[in-house]
Amino acid sequence: MSRIGKEPVKLADGVTVAVDGQKVTVKGKLGELSYVMHDGITAKVEDGSVVVACDNDKLHGNFHGLARALIHNMVVGVSQGYQKQLSIEGTGFKAVLKGSELALSLGFASPKIYTIPAGLTVTVENDGLQVTIKGSDKQMVGEAAARIRSYYPAEPYKGKGIKYVGEHIRRKQGKKVA
Repeated sequence: MSRIGKEPVKLADGVTVAVDGQKVTVKGKLGELSYVMHDGITAKVEDGSVVVACDNDKLHGNFHGLARALIHNMVVGVSQGYQKQLSIEGTGFKAVLKGSELALSLGFASPKIYTIPAGLTVTVENDGLQVTIKGSDKQMVGEAAARIRSYYPAEPYKGKGIKYVGEHIRRKQGKKVA
């Protein structure tokens, strides 16, 4: 039995959970998220919390803790939301928000364009040097941040590029002149 899977998911104020067979739908002030559980995993709402159970640990035990963690992430997402912050460093590097597109000037011949998916809110601060991504779906927020960062990851010699706020880039020593 999964140690994580057997813990109940406590529901925050204003969050409702509906279980319809294998489909779990979570509604809150920031939106609505749904998840279809693997066969052999069941969920039910009891006393203001969601309890996830597994039919057979040998066959479906791997998905027990996963289902509980995903339901917990959905509850937190629709009540508080998730956010990731990216920092852009480099001469002439900046981000500009144009409607539902984020244009990143990163020293290439043309700017990199990232189309913002529905359900996410992207803001640009500090004259285009900091990008904040907010949303209720943890996976969507993380993937958007990783995709934007992948255009020009921070390099170890000068430290220029895109990095997460709070991320430490290990610096390397450059070539020595003899």
